[in-house]
Amino acid sequence: MEPEDQKPLTIYLVSSTDSPEFTHLSWALSRSSVIALDAEWKPIRGRNSTFPSVSLLQIACRLAGDDSTHQQDESLVFLLDLLAIHLPSVYELLRDVFVSPNILKLGFRFKQDLVYLSSTFCSQGCDPGFDRVEPFLDITSIYNFLQQKPPGRKIPKETKSLATICEEVLGIFLSKDLQCSDWSLRPLTEDQKTYAAADAQCLLEIFNVFQVKVIKEGKSFHNNSKLHFSNLDHGLKEIFEKPSSCNQILRTKFGDALEIVRATTTSEFSLRIPIVDGVVSRVSCMYTIPMDDSLFQIIRKYGDKIILKDSDRKPKTSKKKGKRQSSVGLICKEKRLENVDDWQGPPPWDLSLGGDGCPKFLCDVMVEGLAKHLRCVGLNAAVPNVKKPQTRDLIDQAQKEKRVLLTRDAKLLRHEYLIKNQIYRVKSLLKNEQLLEVIETFQLKICEDQLMSRCTKCNGRFIQKPLTTDEAVEAAKGFQVIPNCLFDKNLEFWQCMDCNQLYWEGTQYHNAVQKFIDVCKLKE
Repeated sequence: MEPEDQKPLTIYLVSSTDSPEFTHLSWALSRSSVIALDAEWKPIRGRNSTFPSVSLLQIACRLAGDDSTHQQDESLVFLLDLLAIHLPSVYELLRDVFVSPNILKLGFRFKQDLVYLSSTFCSQGCDPGFDRVEPFLDITSIYNFLQQKPPGRKIPKETKSLATICEEVLGIFLSKDLQCSDWSLRPLTEDQKTYAAADAQCLLEIFNVFQVKVIKEGKSFHNNSKLHFSNLDHGLKEIFEKPSSCNQILRTKFGDALEIVRATTTSEFSLRIPIVDGVVSRVSCMYTIPMDDSLFQIIRKYGDKIILKDSDRKPKTSKKKGKRQSSVGLICKEKRLENVDDWQGPPPWDLSLGGDGCPKFLCDVMVEGLAKHLRCVGLNAAVPNVKKPQTRDLIDQAQKEKRVLLTRDAKLLRHEYLIKNQIYRVKSLLKNEQLLEVIETFQLKICEDQLMSRCTKCNGRFIQKPLTTDEAVEAAKGFQVIPNCLFDKNLEFWQCMDCNQLYWEGTQYHNAVQKFIDVCKLKE
C-alpha cells in the first residue's frame, strides 16, 4: 500500500531552444522562487579518466500560487535533453538560474551532478563551466531538520537514500529501478521520463513539508506568499493569469518572451544581493519575481551553497599501489565463485528441517532495495539490525532469525560453513530482476492477495481490521500528516503493527499493485 495519493506530473521534454517547451521553461523560471534540480547520465563501470557526460537535466519549478500556505502552487517539471540541445545556447540561462538570489535551488547530493554538468558543458566550449549553486538547500539537511537532528553544514557521507527520505517524509514509494538505465539512448521511454520527473518533483514536495513546519514553529517571519501584481503592468498580469495569453507567449521565441518579461518588470523589482563573509556574491542578470519574506527568511537561516574547487574538476584516481592481478587470475577466480553461486538448499524454513514454511530473508546493504520489493509482494524481508554491520553481525542475525542472507558480496560465500544453506549471492543488478531471481531460485509462490500486505518501511504486518477516517486521524496525531484531500474519499486506512505507519489505497497503491502483477507475471 502507498500512503500518498499524488497528482499526475506535468512533464515537458525540452530538446531545442526554438521549441515552445523551452519558451515555457524560461517563463516558468521567471515565475518560480523554488526549483528542484537533478541530472541523469549513462553509468560508467569502474574508474575512468573522464567524468560521465550528463544526458538529462531535470528542473522542477514551483510556480507561485494564490494560497498563503502554498497548497495552490503549481508544479511543472522540465526535462532538458542535453544530447539534443546545443549546449552553448542554454549555458547562460542555466548559469544565471544557478546563482539567482531570487530562486532557491533544491537538490540531493547535487555537488556530483554539478561537477558532471560542468564537465559536460566545458567539453562543448562553455569554459569555465558551472562553478556554483546558491542559494541552495540539500534535501538531507531538510530531512535532518524534520527528524529534529542537530543542525550542521556538512552532509555526512553515510546518508539515507532519496527513496528512503521520500517514503519517511511523504509516505510515497519512489522506485529507483531505472536509476542505472542507459540514459544516453534515444528516444527516452515513457517510464524513463516519469522516473526522471518524479526524482525532481519529490524534492519540491519534501521542501513544502519543511516550509510548512518552519512557519508553524515560528522560525520564519509572517508568510506573505501572495503575488502582488501592483508592481506589474496590466499586460503581464493578464499573461500570468489567463491561459489564452500564456499560450500566445508559448508560440513566441525565447528572445521575445524574455523581452516581454524585461519590458513589464519595473525598477521596484530589485534583487536581494547576498553578502557572504563581507563579499558580495555574483548576481544573476536573470529577471525573476522576488521571493516572499517567509522564503527569504528560510534562506537566511538554512540556506547553503555549492562552490566547486579546481580539485573537484578532476576525476579521482586510485592511489593504491601494488601488483595488478592478471586477467587469467580474475577469470579463474570468477569460475571458482560460479561453483558456489548456485543455491544448494533446502532453506531454513523448510518443513523437513522443522521450519514453519514461511520464507524469511535478510538483505545486506548491497541489496537493501530488494528488501522493499520483497515486502511489496508480501515476503518477510529484514535488513541488518545495526547501521554498519560486520560479517559476524549478518551471520548471527541470519542464524538467530532463521533467514537466508541475500547479498551481492561474493566474499560472504566463504562463510557458508557457518550457516549452511543460509547465504545466497544475488546475480542481477536491477531490483525487478533481483526479485524475480529470488522468487525463481527459492520456488516461491506469489499471489495477488499478498501484494502490499507488509509495511515497506519496517517489514511489519498490517492490523487486520481497517481503520475509519476518524480512527486514522487520531492514530496519526503527532506522528504522520494525512492530506486533507483524503477526508472526503471514504477510504479505508491500514496501520502497521510494528511502527504504526498509516497506509491507504490511493493511486500510488494501485499503481504499485499493477507493477508487481506485471513484474511477477501473476496474470499470465
